[in-house]
Amino acid sequence: MSENLNLSKEIYSRFGTIKRARKCFLYTAKGVRLTDMYQEGGRAILGWGGSVFTVLKNVLERGITGSYFTDFSSPCGRERSQLDRAVSALFGDERRAVAFPCKQAALEAAISLSAESTSVWKPWNGANVDPRSIDCIVFAPALPWTNDFFLLAVKAEVAEQSLNDFEKQSFLSAPICAAVTRSIYDLIKALQEREEKHWFIYDQIISKYWERRGPYLFPKVPESKYADFVLHCLECNLVISPEYNQPSIVPFGADKGNFSLLKNKPFDF
Repeated sequence: MSENLNLSKEIYSRFGTIKRARKCFLYTAKGVRLTDMYQEGGRAILGWGGSVFTVLKNVLERGITGSYFTDFSSPCGRERSQLDRAVSALFGDERRAVAFPCKQAALEAAISLSAESTSVWKPWNGANVDPRSIDCIVFAPALPWTNDFFLLAVKAEVAEQSLNDFEKQSFLSAPICAAVTRSIYDLIKALQEREEKHWFIYDQIISKYWERRGPYLFPKVPESKYADFVLHCLECNLVISPEYNQPSIVPFGADKGNFSLLKNKPFDF
């Protein structure tokens, strides 16, 4: 969290506040458009804005923002919610979805349900493992929202008797739950459309600084110089991951021109 806060302060000190965010771009008060390669650690991998916030707005307008169960968030282990159906479609088998306030809590719950078959998943990670073979899958939804939370997708037969224990801590309000659900369907569509040809086009420019695995960029810059590299990229209108062990992400929808400042002003390491 401190790294993110420092990144926010560095952006603000150079460019002022963020006035608008669309696709992979951040538009600042000083009129500078920043290319976002951090993407909230992957939560904005589908871009900023889009259909998820239309859904959020529509559910907010219904006024169902309380702590009761709705079509979007039904009781754990009972009637299937729309979120359950979405994670089932994502992983290709029948699952129940549970939300947790942090990754550690989600992992602890997953291990308590199936210690031998728990995994953390992220899209386009290159792992050649069929998710249908895994009982419990922990993942961050592709929803660019301030609050961090993680989803646990549990095989229905594993969840049947156990998920009620997590009911209180797993509740999401209807508008957020609806937006998360929409983000999963958007991710399913993106998984069918985005592929290697959309990412390798930048390799000639970025390969000096990152090793690319799918859309994820792992730094070649030494960790001792990485903070300076983050600031150098900001001077080149690029926002990269402030955490050395958190990969940056190829900005889908950008073009090579967005890297021209970095190309013309290389970082020495």
